[in-house]
Amino acid sequence: MKIQIIGFSGSGKSTLAKRLGEIAHIPVLHLDSTHFYGDWQERTVEEQSQIVREFLAQNDSWVLDGNWSKVVPERFAQTDITILMMLNRWTCFMCAYRRYRKYRKVARPDLGVTEKFDRSFRHWVLWEGRSKDRRMSLYDKLNATNGQKVVLKTRRQVKKFVRNFSRLFD
Repeated sequence: MKIQIIGFSGSGKSTLAKRLGEIAHIPVLHLDSTHFYGDWQERTVEEQSQIVREFLAQNDSWVLDGNWSKVVPERFAQTDITILMMLNRWTCFMCAYRRYRKYRKVARPDLGVTEKFDRSFRHWVLWEGRSKDRRMSLYDKLNATNGQKVVLKTRRQVKKFVRNFSRLFD
C-alpha cells in the first residue's frame, strides 16, 4: 500500500502519517525531514530527491507526508491512496502552536530540528500557505495521483478515516 498525505501546514499530516504507518505496519517518510536538517538548513531538491528515491526503492509499501512537489514528482502517480488535508486556518494555527509548545526546546522526532513558531511561519499558516494559487496547487497534486483520493476538512473526518482505515487491518 502506498499512501501520500498532502495539505496545509499544521493540519496534522505528520501525525496522520505516523498513525497510518503504525496501523498498516509500513514505513513512514516525512518530507520535511528530507528538506530540513540541523538548525533549519535546507537541502537542495536533488539531495531531497535522492533520499526519497532511496526510500521508495527500499520499500514496497509506504506513507509519505509533505507537499514538496519538485521532490520526486513521479511519486504522485504511484500512490494507492492520496489524502488532502484542508482543515480550517484556525485549527491549523492552534495545532501548529501546540506542536511548538511541545517541541520548542527539543528536536521533533519526525523532523529532526527544534520546532519554531516565528512570525513568518504564523503568517504562512494563516495566510500565505492558503492563497488561491497554493490551494489550487494542492488540488492539482491530488488530481495527479492514481488510486483513491480523500479530502479531509475537519478533525471529525480525520478520526472517521482512521477508524475505517484501521478496520482494514483488524
